[in-house]
Amino acid sequence: MQKAEIVIIGGGVIGSAIAYFTAVDPAFQGRILVIEKDPTYAEAATARSAGGIRQQFSTPENIQMSIFGAAFVKAAAEHLSLPGERIDLPFVENGYLFLATAAGLPVLARNHALQTELGAEIAFLDPAGLRQRFPWLNTEDLAGGSHGLANEGWTDPYSLLQAFRRKAIQLGVEYRKDAVAGMLREGDRITAVELAGGERIACGAAVDAAGIGATGIARTVGVELPVRPRKRFVFVFDCREPIRKAPLTIDPSGVYFRPEGASFICGVSPEEAEDRDCTDLEVEYELFESAIWPALAHRVPAFEAIKLVRAWAGHYDYNTLDQNAILGRVPGFANFYLANGFSGHGLQQSPAVGRAIAELLVHGRYRTLDLSRFGFERVLAGQPLAELNVV
Repeated sequence: MQKAEIVIIGGGVIGSAIAYFTAVDPAFQGRILVIEKDPTYAEAATARSAGGIRQQFSTPENIQMSIFGAAFVKAAAEHLSLPGERIDLPFVENGYLFLATAAGLPVLARNHALQTELGAEIAFLDPAGLRQRFPWLNTEDLAGGSHGLANEGWTDPYSLLQAFRRKAIQLGVEYRKDAVAGMLREGDRITAVELAGGERIACGAAVDAAGIGATGIARTVGVELPVRPRKRFVFVFDCREPIRKAPLTIDPSGVYFRPEGASFICGVSPEEAEDRDCTDLEVEYELFESAIWPALAHRVPAFEAIKLVRAWAGHYDYNTLDQNAILGRVPGFANFYLANGFSGHGLQQSPAVGRAIAELLVHGRYRTLDLSRFGFERVLAGQPLAELNVV
């Protein structure tokens, strides 16, 4: 039987970030094996995300994770370059713009106070300030907004994933194309990971970073995760009238949009009653016609005349308890770790999560940023960690 000190199940941006940060730690010695069923990542959540990075959250740890994530992406050349190949990741630093009506303004103000206290550069704007900064915006029904002035924007998700993966491989991490059928448990330890073909790989520690497949993996050793596959759509449209340097804008309706080259992308999360488990990638264009376009046209008058160009679907590993990540060692296990349930925030949190899980694996504790509030203990206790700024 083959053996690896660490087996990471899932080689997307989270699994690859964990592999990188573990391998780069001078205190780690041993074999790291990443099992990824589709190394093309054609249907992976990472490659199909909008690539956003923001500090405008309501939970301190989410803010701090994304502050680190933005700094890491901006300094990617320092961290992820390969011998003879400099790695520079794109980062469009246009910020996020959260808009609020009178009903939502108190929450926006409280979030802003926390964000700035933790070092995020966020401007709190009244309607006049919004009109001055964004003259293309309809502010008639708005009471205010918050705009990220630095370290907010978007990057290329696939490039970040590949940069983590390639650097991890250069550091000695092995990637294997295969599917994981389950794990074997003896007492409080995961002893081996079983592959779809029947082969077993003994492990010193196992990390479940399998995205929408995480629940099925954990269930093989009696752990039930509240993580479900939920489908999200990204629609691409063109507008004849130029909108200069637009941020990623979140309307009070929940509809968001941002520039993508000469075009724009947009989307919205469905109502909770309509947000069902789903693993297909079929696009539901009716959502654009009935919900998204009317909201866009109301908020930006120039968007009354737009042309839908294309669309795609991707998946969230959606935490139905509180839409926050589930991180860390599973209670009752000595060597089983979770990194899933990101609910759409995985890309921007991947550097901080990679660092954090690597610290647990190598040093047995969080050393840089304490993320214990995201532990599985809250799931077992049925105590959600509320995040108010879910897009």
